[in-house]
Amino acid sequence: MQDEPTPAELTKAVADFLRNDIAPLISGHQAFKLRVGINALDLVVRQLTLAEQGEFAELARLKALLAADGSLSDLNRALADKIAKGAMDLSTPGLKEHLWQTTLDKLAVDQPNYTSYRREAGRTDGDA
Repeated sequence: MQDEPTPAELTKAVADFLRNDIAPLISGHQAFKLRVGINALDLVVRQLTLAEQGEFAELARLKALLAADGSLSDLNRALADKIAKGAMDLSTPGLKEHLWQTTLDKLAVDQPNYTSYRREAGRTDGDA
């Protein structure tokens, strides 16, 4: 196994090649399908570079919020159960902030050009 280039670097290189060298040469429906493919590659790059950090932070927040240990999926299930049963709501200290940050972290990977995400991600006052 090679250390360089990383999977993210390889995927980005392919996306850049398609975007810069191939896309200008085609039009119509084929160009549309190419843009869909490029967008998918861009998403993979963001998943490889951002998702792990967001999930790690989400797990740490969940452990603190629930005062429990477990996997990300188990703790998310426990949180959803507590919310559904009314044991936690937006008045629960830390819940609103956790939900807000988790949403921003997921949008950074999935929809970083979404206008509302860009506006909120750029806020520095911490008010959600």
